[in-house]
Order: sequence, then C-alpha cells, then structure tokens
Amino acid sequence: MAEESDQEKTEAATPRRVEEARERGQIPRSRELNTFSVMLVGATIILFYGGQLVVALKDLMRRGFSLTRAQIHDPLWLMQMFSDLTLSTIRDFTPFLLLLLIAALVTPMALGGWSFSTESIGFNFERLNPIAGLKRLFSWQGLAELGKSIVKVLLMGWVGFWLLNRHYQELLVLGQGDLMISIGRTGELLIWGLWYLAAILIIVAAVDVPFQLWEYSHGLKMTKQELRDEIKESEGRPEIKGRIRQMQREIAKRRMLAEVPKADVVIINPTHYAVALRYDSTQMGAPRLIAKGVDFLALRIREIAKKSQVPIVTAPALARSLYYNVKLEKEIPAGLYQAVAQVLAFVYQLRRTGGTPKNHNFDNLPIPEELRY
Repeated sequence: MAEESDQEKTEAATPRRVEEARERGQIPRSRELNTFSVMLVGATIILFYGGQLVVALKDLMRRGFSLTRAQIHDPLWLMQMFSDLTLSTIRDFTPFLLLLLIAALVTPMALGGWSFSTESIGFNFERLNPIAGLKRLFSWQGLAELGKSIVKVLLMGWVGFWLLNRHYQELLVLGQGDLMISIGRTGELLIWGLWYLAAILIIVAAVDVPFQLWEYSHGLKMTKQELRDEIKESEGRPEIKGRIRQMQREIAKRRMLAEVPKADVVIINPTHYAVALRYDSTQMGAPRLIAKGVDFLALRIREIAKKSQVPIVTAPALARSLYYNVKLEKEIPAGLYQAVAQVLAFVYQLRRTGGTPKNHNFDNLPIPEELRY
C-alpha cells in the first residue's frame, strides 16, 4: 500500500518541475480566452472605425476595377497600379491588423506568459499513433473540449436567434428601401451582431481559464517518489555529498600544510598533537594558529617543519590547549598569551644564537584551567 501511495500524483509541482515544463513549452493556455480577446478587439474596432474601413475598401475596389482598354494592355501601367493598391491596402488596414496582433500576443501573456520551445514544435512520432489519438479523443480532456464546443454553439446560436427575432421585421423592409442606405444598415446590424457574439464568449472564457489553470497544475503534480528523487538530485545524493566533503577536506588540508613553512614555531605533544603558530607584530594583534593536526596529520606537520627548518618544541599541555581552543587562521585567546610568549621568546633567542630546540620540553607553562581541555 505504501508503494501504491508513493506512485499516486498527490504532491504539488516544485518550482524546478514548473521551470522544466516551461522549457518544454508546457504552459497554461486558453484558446477560448484568445478567441474572445481577438474577436472582441476586432468587433470593437469595426464598430467604431468600420465606416472608414468600408470607405477605404470601396476606394480600392473602384481604383482596381475602373480600367480602360488601353490600361489593361499596358503592363507597366498594371505594375504601377498593383504597387499603388498594395501600398494603399497596407496604409489603410495595417492599424486594424496591428491591433489584432497585439491582442493575440498580449492575451496569452496574461495567463501563462510567453514561452518559446523547440521541443513543442519538433516532430513526434507518437502524434501519428492512431491509438494514442483515440485515447486523447475519448479522454476526459477530450470530453471537456467537446463540452466547451457544445456550449459555444448553443450560446452563439442563441445570440443569433435573438438578433434575428429582434430585427427580422427591419431586415424585411430593407429590401424595399434605397440600396446604399439598406447596405449601410445591414452592415451596421452585422457589426453589432459580431460584437454581441464576441461578448458572449466571455462566458466560455470565464469557465475555460480556471479549468486550464487547474488542468495545468494537475498535470504537473508529482508522486512522493518523484519528489524525493528531485530533492536528492537538487541537494545531492548522500554518497556524492560525502565525496564532495572529503575532497573539500583534502583541499583544506593541503592548503593548511602549505602554510607550515611560514610558521615561527611548531608546538607538539610527542605522541598525538602538533600545532603551528605564526606571529607578525605589524599585521597581527596576537600569534595566529596556521596549522594543527592529530596523529598522522600531526606527523606530517612535524615532517614539513623539519624540512623547512621551522623550530619544533615539546609542550604537551599547550599543544592540546591550542588544538582544542583555537580555530585555524584565528589568533590565540588572551589566556594563552603568557604561555605562548615564553615559547616564542625561547625560539627567538635560539634563532639569534643559532641553536635548535630539539631537546627542550615545556612542562610547567601558565595555562588557565578552563583552557586545558
């Protein structure tokens, strides 16, 4: 039962999964919202500026069909006329088409933003599988799309019936009036009908947008096992993290050992501990611990100190105190000033005289009781 529950998609999508879906071009989209937006913008433009567009179209048709016989047989004149009509069409209709393009681009951004992915436009053999196509057709998503189509047909049919029922007497009379007036009134009724049809689509869009958002989030849900796998991948598997920490320790150890030749003194407990101190009165307020180690690492510190001719003194209690109470690259605490000062004074004196501290042992240094462990 636990394995079955781990395979059920009950967990919300993580930000990483959402980002991966966007990279694949998988973002929430509502075709109904796009259709409503473009249709409403187009109907509104035609409602307020349709007269100007009709006049422009009438002028283009008059110029394009008012030709003499000589003009028809003149290729140069026809090319010039074609160029003039093309430029006029672009000038008169570009603002209208540009507004439609803006509506088509801005509306998707309001829902799911823009996303361009080569994966979504790439060829996929699974799309040619008729069995997979039938599964999509009879899935609950397919049934939802069918339901939306039926609702759209019913709503638009109702709007069309309402318009005809409201204006059918006027439409019958238009055939008996002046031709130009009748054409203008018919166009006006058609424009209002288009606007009503566009406005009624807001009902479909209002249902489709929440549905698409829910379907998108539901489709990205993860199983508990997928969530655990992603956490492991993002934070690293335990064995990989352990290997990384080991490598970091090795790098830090090599860097620390490289500092030993710069030490003024190495203080040891002959069997276990070794610490290296450096003091520069112009840059430091107190001696600084630049290396420390136990057992094998302590042996390596002593070997490097011998090769670099760094003085080595034996002070078991001080070595243990420095090892446990001072961090790398930190200055020693005030409680150890006097003990370390005696060691450094001894080392500096030996430097001046050319002696070595091999056999000297500091047993009774003044170390506070709280710093002995």
